[in-house]
Amino acid sequence: MEGVKRFVEDELKLKVNEQKSAVDRPWERKFLGFSFTSERKTRTRIAPKARAIFEDKVRELTNRSRSMSMAKRIDQLNVYLRGWLGYFRLADTRSVIESLDQWTRRRLRMRYLKQWTKPKAVYRNLVKLGLRPGFARNLRGSGIGYWRLAKTPQMNIALGLAFWANQGLLSLVQLYDKHRSVF
Repeated sequence: MEGVKRFVEDELKLKVNEQKSAVDRPWERKFLGFSFTSERKTRTRIAPKARAIFEDKVRELTNRSRSMSMAKRIDQLNVYLRGWLGYFRLADTRSVIESLDQWTRRRLRMRYLKQWTKPKAVYRNLVKLGLRPGFARNLRGSGIGYWRLAKTPQMNIALGLAFWANQGLLSLVQLYDKHRSVF
């Protein structure tokens, strides 16, 4: 570390922040929201803290206390998703992008369930979205909670990928694949 610090300060005339700087294996460190894998062929990945920040921001944008229409909420979410993926498009971990995409849609499904406050409204809206009445009846009386209910296969059918595409929600996976094909 001393040799590196001496070179950077003497030759490059830069100041080294000793609290942030370290000499370590690449996969042990994070840098600007990225970290690296310890595989033979090193890949860049999204750091866990950056993922947590993403989830916090999506929670904030989909929070029930923010009174706005779902269309406006999706517009704001799209702006954030596009910018976030524009920054992290260099990450080589498509699986993380897929899980964040699924998590975002689950969060929005939960938001819809909370919006339909009464069991009758849940039933009526799910049937309107194409879910069979028997499945809708089971979901309306379920006491498992909004978050767990948002992950059920029936909710995934009623509020699936096609539904969100029609609502205008951008898919992180599609944006990621589009960005990766450019490189």
